[in-house]
Amino acid sequence: MILANTRARLGREDAQLVVRLVSRGSGRAQEHAEAKLVDQGLDPLLDDPLLLEGLLGARQGAHASWPLFTYVVVRHALRTAGEDDRPIADYVASILLHFGLRQRARQIADHDDATYDTLASLGDELEGGDASRSFLARAHLGNYALWLSGLFPDHIEQRRWRRGGPDLGYFEEMGQRGFRLAADHKMADEHGLAPLFAAAAERFPRLRVALNGVSDRLLFPNVHTPERLMRQVRDDTRWRASS
Repeated sequence: MILANTRARLGREDAQLVVRLVSRGSGRAQEHAEAKLVDQGLDPLLDDPLLLEGLLGARQGAHASWPLFTYVVVRHALRTAGEDDRPIADYVASILLHFGLRQRARQIADHDDATYDTLASLGDELEGGDASRSFLARAHLGNYALWLSGLFPDHIEQRRWRRGGPDLGYFEEMGQRGFRLAADHKMADEHGLAPLFAAAAERFPRLRVALNGVSDRLLFPNVHTPERLMRQVRDDTRWRASS
């Protein structure tokens, strides 16, 4: 089961690197960062824009652990999109960390033998008799839809225009459905995940757009296609209208 525990995986070396990147070699700035770490914990430093700049541009940034790098990139992308909830950032970062391993994105659990290549293929699992499996399938539907539509929007848009595939709206609907169903499952209450899944369902479009920014900037920065431009303009118009 994927949990919102990315920050819990950060250790002493991560904290030390954060302090160095935020202080940028200034002794006074380092003292201030260390004092903030002691008084307020690591979260305020993780939110510092200088940390993201350091991770992406400084030589020391190359030494960051994957949990640190992933959380900071996701957290700042979500904040830019207007999502300031730390547990949401924690959970989205966990999805990226898990799904980046082998074929985990196509499995509902780490050691499950079955694989699912499409969102629709999960349909039979959502209401199955095995409560644990149905819960995992529901959460996976939300996770998988966010992974695909968040990090690979260009692929989805190209398939839509060239082969008549589903658009990003379909992935949003399916992702919201998965998270809603997961929130309604009794196991969500047992594990304290119902509020998180409900929030992910409600804010799925915002999470998707935030991850699109990560994909455009970091994963596929040199793509200049009509599909990307149309998607960016459409999303920008949508958010302007809703704000």
